[in-house]
Amino acid sequence: MKTTYRKSYLSNGMTVASVYLPGMESVSIGFWLKVGGRYENPRHAGVSHFLEHLLFKGTEKRSSTDLKQAIEGIGGSFNAFTGEEYTCYLVKVLQKHLPIGIDILSDMVLHSTLPQEEVEKERLVILEEIKMDQDMPAHYVNELLNALLWPKHPLGMELAGTPKTMRSIRRKDIQAYRDFYYHPRNLTVVASGSVDHGKVVKEVKKYFEKVSGKKPSRYIPVKKRAPRIETHFAFKKTAQTHLALGMLALHRDHPDYRALSLLNVILGANMSSRLFQEVRENRGLAYDISSHLRRYQDTGALVVSAGVDSQKAQESLQVILAELERLKKEPVTQGEFQRAKEYYVGQLLFALEDTMEHMLWAGESLVTRGRIMTPEAVLNQISRLSPAVLQRVARRVIQNRAFKLALIGSGKKRDHERIKKVLQS
Repeated sequence: MKTTYRKSYLSNGMTVASVYLPGMESVSIGFWLKVGGRYENPRHAGVSHFLEHLLFKGTEKRSSTDLKQAIEGIGGSFNAFTGEEYTCYLVKVLQKHLPIGIDILSDMVLHSTLPQEEVEKERLVILEEIKMDQDMPAHYVNELLNALLWPKHPLGMELAGTPKTMRSIRRKDIQAYRDFYYHPRNLTVVASGSVDHGKVVKEVKKYFEKVSGKKPSRYIPVKKRAPRIETHFAFKKTAQTHLALGMLALHRDHPDYRALSLLNVILGANMSSRLFQEVRENRGLAYDISSHLRRYQDTGALVVSAGVDSQKAQESLQVILAELERLKKEPVTQGEFQRAKEYYVGQLLFALEDTMEHMLWAGESLVTRGRIMTPEAVLNQISRLSPAVLQRVARRVIQNRAFKLALIGSGKKRDHERIKKVLQS
């Protein structure tokens, strides 16, 4: 399928982009705001996510029910999500309903009324969401790790906020936040499907051409810190011990980011990975074991997460550390390297068989890089890698004296002291 990317700017600084995919029946539309968790202050932690919920609660001319029926009544779907560096509102409709999709999303972004009664109801909903997350140690242990990786920084705060911040945020705070960040220079609209770029621009202009732009968002950069081992052990009665081991890594636009991505595949991104084979298949220490990358504009992290037998947490950590060390000491074999490349490329191309995935790909790239990173460019970067490059990147990222470990479990303090010594050995 031939993919064509086009981008235009309105006079107020707003970005409008399209991804042309011939022959597709659907069109996916995303309204991307360049604001998320890392733009918040500690007192209002969770306000981006709170606001995302509230935009579905009605506008000056449509009720919450009207908004949902306008999209679902034409066979479409409707959603939103909040990240650390952006918030996205999205719809997927038949191609002929492109104008309706843009109309509804524009109405939400420009004219949501944030009713006081809905603020109070949604506050209770989010408080329950926070409780749910805290009751899921496999998830919550990663929140604890974030606070170690980025202490006293917005990236270390929880996206949904805390019970304290959720109870203290008022409607006026949410409204002020919306008015400050939700404006054309912070907004990128992306439509993906069998769409005409000129038509997309024309439809967006109907709603935004006369809206003035303000200054674009600026985030607080991450300051470099002296490397040191840090741990957070949370005592909770659980059937397993849940751990998350992390180390600061590369930002999303770093020249070595694709090499780090292949290292992640080899380490723990699938069932053929070293951690899955050694920790689960060979030793039976865990059911769930994986690694993943966190990527932001000026920082990133490589994280290993696992749920293990509480009596074998120390052994599990030793095996994980040994696999990390092996990545530094030994170049991966040509066969393992080739399999990782094929997996990475395959997953990328499989994902981009859908209009929604193309919209998400282009939107995230535009809002974080200011340009669209094409799949062809990524494939070109991958083609230039070698086992030697991967080993060099492993030696750069895997710094034993900079490990951060978060752990949730019912183990005794002496068990945790033993685990800490494993990190320090």
